[in-house]
Amino acid sequence: MRDSRDSDDAAAADGSGARRPLVGVTMGDPAGIGSEVIVKAYPELRDRADVVVVGDADVLRDAVRVCGSELAVRAVDDFGAARGGSGGAVDGAGTDAVGADAIPVLDLDNVDDHAYGELREAFGRASLEYVERAIEGCVDGSLDAMVTAPINKQATRMAGSEYAGHTGMLADYTDTEDYSMMLVEDDLRVTHVSTHVPLREACDLVTEERVRTTIDVTDAALRDLGVDDPRIAVAGLNPHASDGGLLGDEDDAEIAPAVESARTDGVDVVGPESPDTVYVAAAAGDYDCVVSMYHDQGHIPIKLLGFEQAGGVSGVNVTVGLPIIRTSVDHGTAFDIAGQGVASPTSMVDAVDVAVRMARNRSR
Repeated sequence: MRDSRDSDDAAAADGSGARRPLVGVTMGDPAGIGSEVIVKAYPELRDRADVVVVGDADVLRDAVRVCGSELAVRAVDDFGAARGGSGGAVDGAGTDAVGADAIPVLDLDNVDDHAYGELREAFGRASLEYVERAIEGCVDGSLDAMVTAPINKQATRMAGSEYAGHTGMLADYTDTEDYSMMLVEDDLRVTHVSTHVPLREACDLVTEERVRTTIDVTDAALRDLGVDDPRIAVAGLNPHASDGGLLGDEDDAEIAPAVESARTDGVDVVGPESPDTVYVAAAAGDYDCVVSMYHDQGHIPIKLLGFEQAGGVSGVNVTVGLPIIRTSVDHGTAFDIAGQGVASPTSMVDAVDVAVRMARNRSR
């Protein structure tokens, strides 16, 4: 991740009187590593913003035990009680859990018989309830942003959800039609014309309208991230961006007109660019973001950079185009290591950093 922490911390402590953003962090699937990465990340998170977990207090307390942390868990009745470390209740051990050494949690108390690494309908339902409550908080203004720990798609399907992940759910709950997934890692950012669909279907979704919409939400999101004059590249669909029509016609027929239309409207965008080189150029600083045509085209370069980071995976997922701010870790529930206290908090820290930056830019 590009490190904006020094400037962010200074902004929070410069005496300007500006209110620190309040960020709601959903706990994710109770059987996964979400609670652990929250506990490990919290000492850094509290330096950046007021943070409240949306989840189950008992599960979070167990994560404190698993991680060998000395933090307490403080149940709060509403989001506002977490601002500035105010309010508080008594934690499960009977110790006053107030101030900087306690994690505030809006306790939905919806997990019975907790276990790590197990696929359960009840856990899928609980994780969906955390997301719903955080969305409500963002929509009604109680939260300035939300950050999501990973859910398990199999578990949420078992619980009756038809969504492939967070993104569609967020769009429906906020009545948003034009949105995209942005991934952020170091100096590389990517957005996607399509995400969780079969590759054959993804090719059919490369239309002029969808490409133009993705360019527009990308431009707006980059400005939320503090990029004043975004430079955007659009990747081609086919090898070498069709090589003048030798390798397909989608690039000339659908992508190029969308790029030209956006340029006419004042967006600094180029493309279609050859997919095998454009990400290298973007990572080198030539572009602020690459609009990718499908899931793996954008995810592979991001995850390659993320997995190179010492100490674990990093990277942030941002849902752009929403009326609310939502970022997420860029990893899954990791049932195979859940409950061992070894999960890396890097992506969670980065996700909150990005959410805080966006919240501050939107409030200007």
